[in-house]
Amino acid sequence: MRTDFENAIKVLKWFADAGVSDVSSEDALSPSIVENDVRSLEDLKRVMETVDTPLKYCAQNMVFGVGNIEAEILFLGEAPGAEEDKQGIPFVGQSGQLLDKALAAIGLDREAVYITNILPWRPPGNRTPSTQEIALFRPLVLKHISFINPRIVVCLGGTAAKALLQSSDGIMRLRGRFTSVEGIAAKILPTFHPAYLLRSPSQKREFWHDFLAIQNEIESDGIYSDCSTNVVQLS
Repeated sequence: MRTDFENAIKVLKWFADAGVSDVSSEDALSPSIVENDVRSLEDLKRVMETVDTPLKYCAQNMVFGVGNIEAEILFLGEAPGAEEDKQGIPFVGQSGQLLDKALAAIGLDREAVYITNILPWRPPGNRTPSTQEIALFRPLVLKHISFINPRIVVCLGGTAAKALLQSSDGIMRLRGRFTSVEGIAAKILPTFHPAYLLRSPSQKREFWHDFLAIQNEIESDGIYSDCSTNVVQLS
């Protein structure tokens, strides 16, 4: 397995070979590409694979999304971790196991929901995605959500919540309240990232309250009463 140092050297070599001596930001995707060339999940996956970002040269696999493509609830994380990068599937490490338990506690599983991330590539050393990286992929994230067309989007962690809501508030202030954002029909609920709970188990109570809010929303809106289970893995 490549070390972070070897990954960094590979990225620097890639820039050097391309004649780049200074890197300050990522180029934004052309809006016309997103609007005109992305008409399906398959198109979206293809465009993500061709996005010109150094992240892909540090990662083993692109991690796209998994679950029910007609899901009423979409879970949006930050970026793949080491195990996700290895398998090419979102939330399959320890944090994913915690998410599975939370889903089971409210009567759901991965066949009923859809799971993806803000970034499809693992940042070196699991660092937090940069502002430029988030800006680069946010149009594709919005497109991803629109194809699934869920009724609820659950943002797992501050990075996902701030990226989607374009807010500077931290997760402590954002979590636990349904909100909305222009361009997304779904209700949005920010909560803690499961990886954070592994480091701060005292916050599991609040995380559980947020999942109870999801359960209440499911019951009050009749979500999943007539939902089919059209499950795919696009990774």
